[in-house]
Amino acid sequence: MSNDLSKLREKLNQWVKEVLEPTVKKAPELKPKFTTEEGFEVKHIYTPLDTEGAGWNYLEKLGFPGEYPFTRGVYATMYRGRPWTIRQYAGYGSAEDTNARYKYLLSVGQTGLSMAFDLPTQLGLDPDNKLAWYEVGKVGVSMPSVKEMEIVFNDIPMDKISTSMTINATAIEVLSMYVAVAESRGVDKAVLRGTVQNDILKEYIARNNYIYPPRPSMRYATDLIMYAAKNMPKWNAISISGYHFEEAGATPAMEIAFTLADAIEYVRWVVERGMNVDEFASQLSFFFAARTNLFEQVAKFRAARRIWARIMKERFNAKDPRSMMLRFHTQTAGVLLTAQQPMVNIIRTTLQALAAVLGGTQSLHVNSYDEALSLPTEESVKLSIRVQQVLLYESGVIDTIDPLGGAYYIEWLTDQIEEKAWKIIDEIERLGGMVKAIELGYPQREIARAAYEWQLKVERGEVPIIGVNTFVEEETPKVKILKIDPKVRERVVHRLNMLKKERDNSKVSEALDKVRKAAEKEDVNIFPYIYEAIKAKATLGEVSQVLREVWGEWKAPEIY
Repeated sequence: MSNDLSKLREKLNQWVKEVLEPTVKKAPELKPKFTTEEGFEVKHIYTPLDTEGAGWNYLEKLGFPGEYPFTRGVYATMYRGRPWTIRQYAGYGSAEDTNARYKYLLSVGQTGLSMAFDLPTQLGLDPDNKLAWYEVGKVGVSMPSVKEMEIVFNDIPMDKISTSMTINATAIEVLSMYVAVAESRGVDKAVLRGTVQNDILKEYIARNNYIYPPRPSMRYATDLIMYAAKNMPKWNAISISGYHFEEAGATPAMEIAFTLADAIEYVRWVVERGMNVDEFASQLSFFFAARTNLFEQVAKFRAARRIWARIMKERFNAKDPRSMMLRFHTQTAGVLLTAQQPMVNIIRTTLQALAAVLGGTQSLHVNSYDEALSLPTEESVKLSIRVQQVLLYESGVIDTIDPLGGAYYIEWLTDQIEEKAWKIIDEIERLGGMVKAIELGYPQREIARAAYEWQLKVERGEVPIIGVNTFVEEETPKVKILKIDPKVRERVVHRLNMLKKERDNSKVSEALDKVRKAAEKEDVNIFPYIYEAIKAKATLGEVSQVLREVWGEWKAPEIY
């Protein structure tokens, strides 16, 4: 074998000297420097020599799809056996608006729902709160009570559709509404399929939609994980999210390292509360971004799977292979959408979607071309679904499992990202875990630094962005803008007022008092108490206020 390597190295050196170098000198300069977004310098060509550091025979490291370490995918047949879920993130205005959009998306081929909530809902504020006034229904649907959830899912079969909910600080309240509506229709919560994001750690790092301090918030998140493990076996109790790190400026290695460090913290907390890792780990899911650098993104997803499998097997002694599987949803990179020449975004998101599919995603959202300007229109969301359908039915990308596996460049990149991500994970563990790292401001600083460095590269033209710093056009694009009807607020607030008048307020007060007492006891799972309060028609804001009074609110540390 060493003799084969020597012959290859000799032939490669000869080819570089006699063929490559003379040709390169005459080639046009398309980029100032050929590097990946992570900063890895890219060579002209890759050969088996570039996998030599990981061992000449890297088949063991690759393995087979559906087998440890899952580099090539979490399922044996991948898309030959089941397609990814087409899950467009949607929701805006009132419950009626969102219901209409969901029915439209399903009619044009979406295969799973993904719920967006407005900022007041995410921050535990009812729409009649003065702090919520200007944000009701703006970036998602307003969800103050179980009544709104009933309207959103009017004529939508909850026992047949998978639903994902992007909600964190109020995840238990919103999931309780979903379960309450399902059970009122005779659908047992044990058959419900879907995901609730419930990833509060990334809020402190990158997204900032938190309410309570980190430690009670971790108790809240782990309560949901433990409740779902025992009562909702088909539900993903958390979607541990790297997407928001990427959007805030994280590099690919940072994105997966911070995500997996968060995941370590969640697993650690649940295990310390007495659950065996194999009782709940199969209900952990993940969420990543897909950027335009195609091969680096594919390598990122492969590295993430491999690292997570090793973490679960070696650090947490997981025995069930399902506990070691990193199953993930992907969304194309919103931060890379441009308001300039917005139709070019269709090309960007198609490449990003291709990266997600080649990387082995389980579900996918393709951003619409107009989202740098407004919420997407029906026309643009249909086109995003069509992008996924072309990939699925026309491109041939699903014809074979892991079509890029074994490519020298892909495997080299996967190794590079894995190595860099491990260093970041180890540093977080050295600091005492992710909660402690957040309190110290470590991940916040690292992402801010990376974002600043990226922006400098854009401004210097080192990172070409069509329409922004190259091939710039002065003409203002003419794109149809979706505008939220200002009467949405009145409609939602009116229904909220009617709910408060018609409900049994003494029953609500009693239920909220039980929530308070449960929150004061660290060894009590709070989910059943919040669920009973929601069923009694307590509002999201009322439940959140009780928890604010018990746990307090979080003020972020100075990180500079």
